[in-house]
Amino acid sequence: MSSNNKAGFLAIELDGAGWDGGAFGSLAQAVLAAESAGFHAATFKDTPEAGRTNALQRAAYAGPVTRTIAVVPEVDTVYTEPFHISTQLASLDYVSGGRAGWIATAAESPEAAAAVGRSFVQGAALAQEAAASIEVGRRLWDSWEDDAVIRDVATGRYIDVDKLHYVDFETPGDFEGTAYSVKGPSIIPRPLQGQLPVLAPASLVGEGAVPVDAVDAVLVSAPTPELLLGEVRDVRARLGASIPLVAELDVVLDSRGEPAALRGVPAGERAQFAGSALELTGLLDALLQEADGVRLHPGDLALELDELSRLVLPELRRRGSLRAPVQDGTFRELLGLERATNRYATAEK
Repeated sequence: MSSNNKAGFLAIELDGAGWDGGAFGSLAQAVLAAESAGFHAATFKDTPEAGRTNALQRAAYAGPVTRTIAVVPEVDTVYTEPFHISTQLASLDYVSGGRAGWIATAAESPEAAAAVGRSFVQGAALAQEAAASIEVGRRLWDSWEDDAVIRDVATGRYIDVDKLHYVDFETPGDFEGTAYSVKGPSIIPRPLQGQLPVLAPASLVGEGAVPVDAVDAVLVSAPTPELLLGEVRDVRARLGASIPLVAELDVVLDSRGEPAALRGVPAGERAQFAGSALELTGLLDALLQEADGVRLHPGDLALELDELSRLVLPELRRRGSLRAPVQDGTFRELLGLERATNRYATAEK
């Protein structure tokens, strides 16, 4: 058994599955294969392309066909409407049975700015946009108390209006982007989890950027696998021991007699692993001793998932470094979070 005193979780990026005629015939097949393999969360990258459903739509499709795996889309906070993000994510939590989350991104994208007719946002303003969007989302999720829906047939009342709340959000005075306000309340009841877990890249969190207490988990990246462990430790020291950390890793495995080195490793800013399933198992075992979870970005979803399901995840479970999936559990429970209290209901009691 591993010397690890806690079991972590694994997420897998399903970008591309089911929309481009790839090895999996449908998104449903891909997410069910990941769930069957024992992954705890499936994430969906938000890279707008013509004719392609966005990350939220793909996650919403995956939610109802699964029972254990969390569905977590990346959603931009800069060029999307915060009110719409909040309501769509709340809907995702309902269709997934409380297994939804949100990876809040804020990338420099002149193309996205041009597409929506907004000025280009960059630098420190990106974190401001992210912080504001997250705050709007959280306030809107709390704008309905848990028992606001009463369905009182005798009086013909569906909602107790005394349990709906205005969020009254305004961007701060030093906001570098276009100022806006949100009155509320939301147009959809409070999510099943109360608050969806919000994840964000470590580069956006802390030190005058998005406040640490505004997010529920942080994604940690490094240029190489060797540096990733140290980066996890550094982020832990910077942000505190209580915040869950998820290490990011690109993966290409030896598969079907072909060495990973010959298959090619995708270029990118994340740490890149190329090698055998046994070598990857050792790396993940070490990472899960420092991080709460690891998100894998497979080079080829079908090939990597086959090796991962047969050789890597079973061995990690045998070593005790990977927890077992829980049917009908929530994403908050996976991250070790209690159900969120409602700020407005609490404030009035």
